[in-house]
Amino acid sequence: MVSASPARPSPADLAAAQDKTIPDLIAPGLRVLFCGINPGLRSGATGQHFARPGNRFWPALHRSGFTPRLMRPDEQRELLELGLGITNVAPRTTAKADELTADELRAGGRALVERVERYEPRVLAVLGIGAYRTAFGRRKAAVGPQSERIGETALWVLPNPSGLNAHYTVDALAAEFRALREAVETD
Repeated sequence: MVSASPARPSPADLAAAQDKTIPDLIAPGLRVLFCGINPGLRSGATGQHFARPGNRFWPALHRSGFTPRLMRPDEQRELLELGLGITNVAPRTTAKADELTADELRAGGRALVERVERYEPRVLAVLGIGAYRTAFGRRKAAVGPQSERIGETALWVLPNPSGLNAHYTVDALAAEFRALREAVETD
C-alpha cells in the first residue's frame, strides 16, 4: 500500500529551488544508474529525484519490474538496495529542461563520464534522447542500447519520463524500461 506523499512545496519553496542542486543517489557497482536531464523545481525543493507528481519515472520503473511496488520520490533511497541509482546530466534545477544550454549539457556529459568511471554501474540509462545526443555528441542516437561504452559500463537511452513528453504513455515508457531490465537480467 502506498501512503500519502509528503507536503507539497509552497510557491516560495519552488522559487527558491531555482538553480539548486540535489545529491546523486549513487553507490559503486549498481546494476543501473538512471540519469535524468536535470532536476525540476520540485526536486530541488524536496531533494528528491523525479519529485513532480506528473513525472512518470516511478510508475514506469514499477510497471517494468525494476521495483516490487510503486515507490514515491521520498522512498528513493530504497532503490540502492535494488542495485539502482539516480543522477542527472546537468546538476542545476530549472522549471523546464529547455532552460539548459547545450554547453551545460556537454559539460554535464563530461562530468557524467567521470561519475560512471568512478562508480562503474553495469548500465548507464540516460532518460531523454535530446539530452543524450547533446551531452555525448551523438546526433543520430535512438532510444535503446548504444554501441559505445564508458569503460565496462553499457549505455542505454530511455525516453524522458516527464509528463511533458507526450510521445510516450506510461505503458510505452514501461515497455522501454522493461527492455532494459530484461537486458540487464540476461547480461
